[in-house]
Amino acid sequence: MAPEAGPSRPKFLKKSKKPLKPAVKTAKIRRLSEKQKVEALERDAMSFTSPEGLKTFVELPISESTKRGLKTAFFVDMTDIQLQSLPASLKGKDVLGAARTGSGKTLAFLVPVLEILYRRKWGASDGLGALIISPTRELAVQIFDVLRSIGGYHSFSAGLVIGGKPLKDERDRLARMNILVATPGRLLQHMDQTVGFDADNLQMLVLDEADRILDMGFQRTLTALLSHLPKSRQTLLFSATQTQSVADLARLSLKDPVSIGIHADSEETATPQNLEQHYTVCNLDQKLDILWSFIKTHLQSKTLVFMSSCKQVRFVFETFCKMHPGIPLLHLHGKQKQSARLTMYSKFTTSSHAVLFATDIAARGLDFPSVDWVLQLDAPEDAETYIHRVGRTARYESKGKSLLFLMPTEEEGMKAALAKKGIEVQKIKIRPSKTQNIENQLQNLAFQDPEIKYLGQRAFVSYLRSVYIHKDKSIFKLAELPVERYAESLGLPGAPKIKFLSKELAKQKKNASRTIEAAQADVLKEKQEKEAESDDGDETDFEDSDIHSSSGEEAENEENKPDKPGKNCGVRTKYDRMFERKNQNILSSHYSKLIDHDPVSDEDDFITLKRANHDLPDGDKPLDPADISKRKLKLSKAKLAIAKNGVNKKLVFDDEGKPHELYELQDADKWFDEKGGLMGVQEEGKKFAQGERSKMNVADILDKEEAKQKKKEKKRKRKDRERDADSEDGEIKAVVAGVSDDDGYVSPDFDLPDAPSDEDCWPPTKKSKIASFQEPSQERALAAHTLEDEEELALRLLRRH
Repeated sequence: MAPEAGPSRPKFLKKSKKPLKPAVKTAKIRRLSEKQKVEALERDAMSFTSPEGLKTFVELPISESTKRGLKTAFFVDMTDIQLQSLPASLKGKDVLGAARTGSGKTLAFLVPVLEILYRRKWGASDGLGALIISPTRELAVQIFDVLRSIGGYHSFSAGLVIGGKPLKDERDRLARMNILVATPGRLLQHMDQTVGFDADNLQMLVLDEADRILDMGFQRTLTALLSHLPKSRQTLLFSATQTQSVADLARLSLKDPVSIGIHADSEETATPQNLEQHYTVCNLDQKLDILWSFIKTHLQSKTLVFMSSCKQVRFVFETFCKMHPGIPLLHLHGKQKQSARLTMYSKFTTSSHAVLFATDIAARGLDFPSVDWVLQLDAPEDAETYIHRVGRTARYESKGKSLLFLMPTEEEGMKAALAKKGIEVQKIKIRPSKTQNIENQLQNLAFQDPEIKYLGQRAFVSYLRSVYIHKDKSIFKLAELPVERYAESLGLPGAPKIKFLSKELAKQKKNASRTIEAAQADVLKEKQEKEAESDDGDETDFEDSDIHSSSGEEAENEENKPDKPGKNCGVRTKYDRMFERKNQNILSSHYSKLIDHDPVSDEDDFITLKRANHDLPDGDKPLDPADISKRKLKLSKAKLAIAKNGVNKKLVFDDEGKPHELYELQDADKWFDEKGGLMGVQEEGKKFAQGERSKMNVADILDKEEAKQKKKEKKRKRKDRERDADSEDGEIKAVVAGVSDDDGYVSPDFDLPDAPSDEDCWPPTKKSKIASFQEPSQERALAAHTLEDEEELALRLLRRH
C-alpha cells in the first residue's frame, strides 16, 4: 500500500509522556543569578580600561536594560566626550567635563546615572538616588525626554520638577522618585517646603551647563542646595565653557575629579567644525530692515534669531506677524507661561522651516534638529555666550551657518574677545539694494495699534538697559548709540525718556567736573612749588607775574579765598554755600575798570563811572507794628515768651502736696523692685486686666441701657405720630365704601413706581400717602363735615352781632 500524503505528525498521534522534572529556576535562584550578574557587572566596570578600538555602547560594561534602551533610541556609536567620560564615571569617580555644544554631553551623564543605581539595586523604597540640575526649563524637559527614551527597560521612577506649575501637584509625587530632573529655584523650594522630601541617601548629583546656572544668579541657590546634599556622593559637572566660577564650584563640590576635555588646545574646538561663521557691520537703526529682508529671502530655512531682552522678542514677533512674511514665526522668552514655552519649543523642534525669535534661554543645551541659520541680532554678552548661541546649529556632524550683527562701535571689541577664544569670524557685506526698508510699515502699525506703540517703547528701553548693564564697556558703549534714530526705526514718534540714561549723563558730568577740579589743583600745586623754589624776596620778576596772569583768575581766587569751614566749625547755611561758589568774580576786573574809587578830574572821566553812595531816607526806622498782621504779631510774642520763660508744663499735686507732671512716668527698675519682681509684675498685670474688664462690663451695661431707652423713645414718638394722625382723620376711616361695578374683584395695588412726569417730580409726603388710600366717598364726607362746621360757626357770629 502506497504511503498517503499528509502531515508529518498526525494529530491522532499522542506524544509520549515524559516524567516532569522539578522546576529548577525558582524565585530564589533567579534572585541569586541576578545578584551574580550585578556583582560581575560591578567587577567589570571597576576593572574596565578603554581599548584602542572602543567605539560603540555595546562594548561598555553596562547592563542589558541600558543597552536595549540605547538601541531602541538609535544610539549606537559614542562621541568623544562619551568615550572619555563614561569609563571614569562608571567607576564612581567625579567628572569635570567640558566639550563643545552638540557633542553628546546628555548621554555622558544619563548612562552612569542608570548604571550606578542599577548596580546598587535601587528600588522605590530607597528614595531619591540621582539628582540632575539644569539651568532652564526647556533643557530640563529635553533631558527628561532622553532619560525616558533610554531608561524604559529599567524599573526606576523618574520625575521632572520645574517652575511654572503648581507646587502641590509636584509635592504629592516627589517622595516616590528615584531620579529627579529639576531647575535650581523650584528644587530649593521643595527642599525647604515639601514635607517628606529627603535627599540624605543621594548617590549621584549632575550639574548640566554649570556655568549658565552660575551666570543666571543661582550661585547662592546652588550653594544652599549643596548644603542639603550628603558629602558621600558622586558628582558629574558638565559645561560647554569652563569659567573661573565653574572652577570654584568644582573645587567646592567635586572630590579628586577626572578632567575631561579641559586642555590648552580645547578652546580651538569651542565651536563646531562644520559651522560657517560670519558677521556683518550695520547701524543700529538698520538691524530690523536687514532681519526682515533675510527672512523674506530664506523662506525655506529653519532660522533661530537671538535678541537681548524679552520685550524686544515680543515686539519683533508681534510686528512681523502683522506684516506676514510667508513663514511660520515663533517666539520664546522667559516671561511666557510654562505651557506656552513648551508649546513653542515643541513646534520649532518639529517644524521643517520656521523662524524662532528667542532670548538666551534658548542658547544653552537645547537640541533643535536641522537648524540652518543662527542670527544674533544683538551682540552677545561675551565669547562664552557666542559659543552657546551658535551651538544651536551644526550639531553632531551636521552643517550650519551663523550671522552676527555688529555696530561699528562693537566690531573691534567683539573681534578681540572672540580671538582670545580662538574663534575666527568672516566679515560679509550686505547689499543695500537687497534690503527692504520697513520703517514706514512699523510707523503705520504703531499709529493704528496703541499696543504696538507701547511694545516698541518697552523694547527701546529694554535694549538700552541691556547695553547699560553689560560689563565689557569696550564693546557696549551707551553714549555712542544713535538713540533718536533707533526710536524712529522702531516706528516711534520720538525717543522715550529713560531714567537710567539721564542718571548716567549726570554721572558723567559729575566725573568731568571732578576731573577739571583735579587738573586745576595740579596746576596750582605746580605754581606753589615754583614759588617755593624762587627767591624769598617779596618782589617777583616780570615773567612770573605773566605766568600768574596767564593761568587765569581762578588760581588767584583759590589763593586769596579763606579756608573752607570744616564740619565742626558750626552750622553752614545756604548763604555760606552761596558765597563759597566758584566763578563769582569773573567780571570783577572788568567792573573794577569801569568803577573808579579815587576822585578824578572831570577831564578824564570819559566812560568812567563815579562811585556814589546814596543814603536812603529813614533807612534805620523800625517797622510799624500796624504794618504787620495780627497773626504774625501774636506768633512773635509767643516765640519771645517761649524763649524767655520756656515751655509751660501742667502740674498736678498728690495727697502730700508734691507737684508732678500730668503724664509723669515712674522709674521702671524702682517700680519693678517695689512690686516684688516678675511675679509681682504679673499680678499687677492681672489686676490691671481685671479692672479694665470690669470697666468694659459696666460700659457695656450702660450702652445697652442707653440703646434700650433710645428704642423705647423712638417707639413712643412713632405711636404719638400715629395717634395724632388718627385724631386728625376723625371717623373718616370707619366710613364704608360704596358698591362698585367690579363684580367682586378688586385689582391689587402692587405699589409699583410710575413713570416720572413733570408734575410729579417730587416724592409724596406721608400725609399724601395716607390720603391716597382713602375712598372717594370718604373724601366727600370729609368735605361735607367741614362745610357744616363752617356754616354753624358763621351763624354763631351773626347772632352775637
